Amino acid sequence: MNLAEFQLSQNQSTPPTGLSVALQSLWYDAKGDWNKAHELAQRAGNPSGDWVHAYLHRKEGDDSNARYWYARAGKPVSSGPIRDEWSAISEALLAGQ
Repeated sequence: MNLAEFQLSQNQSTPPTGLSVALQSLWYDAKGDWNKAHELAQRAGNPSGDWVHAYLHRKEGDDSNARYWYARAGKPVSSGPIRDEWSAISEALLAGQ
C-alpha cells in the first residue's frame, strides 16, 4: 500500500487489514479519533509506535511529552507542519511493511 491508497482508505469505516498497530494509529488519527490513535500508539510497544506516540503528543500540544517519545523512537523532534509529519511517518511505516 502506498500513501495515496492509505489516505483513500480513510473513507472506509475500518482500517485496512494487515496494517501495523502504528499505522492503525495514524489511520484513526486521520479519521479524527485522537483517543483511539493514542491508545494504539501506546499499545504498539516498539519504535514505530513510539514515533507515532510522539507525533500525537506534538499534535496535542504537549511538547515535553512529545520530546520524550521522539527520544524513545530515536527520531529528531519535528518542527514542521503537523500534516507533513503525518505524511512522512505514514510513508516511512508503509515502506517498512
